[in-house]
Amino acid sequence: MSFLVYLSGEIHTDWREQIAAGAKAAGLDVTFTAPVTDHDASDAAGDHLGAESDAFWRDHKSSKINAIRTKTLIEQADLVVVRFGDKYKQWNAAFDAGYCAALGKPYITLHAPDIIHPLKEVDASAQAWATSPEQVVEILRYTLKA
Repeated sequence: MSFLVYLSGEIHTDWREQIAAGAKAAGLDVTFTAPVTDHDASDAAGDHLGAESDAFWRDHKSSKINAIRTKTLIEQADLVVVRFGDKYKQWNAAFDAGYCAALGKPYITLHAPDIIHPLKEVDASAQAWATSPEQVVEILRYTLKA
């Protein structure tokens, strides 16, 4: 069995690379996709549509362009991993988890124990909560090879 896994959320650490390396080392047939993880490029996704004097409209245009990729890749995925880091609030990650829940798309949350309370509803709809990339790889290993 093969899986297409979308890696959503926090972009400031190497958790995606850790999961991909772990899956490769385990010999898993997994293809990973992700949002644009270059923060500046993501923020500028709509700039080619014309300059904006108000930051709201720049963000609005770029978020719509980014949503084309996010929506498509989540819909295509067999599983989504949603990472919540400790540096920023990652509202977009919570939105992605909610979208998965609405679609009936299985997802795993990945975050530290100290943010269990603010993520209780997000975790309640997830198929699993992991605290490390290694745990995510183990879930993939079990799911694909069990």
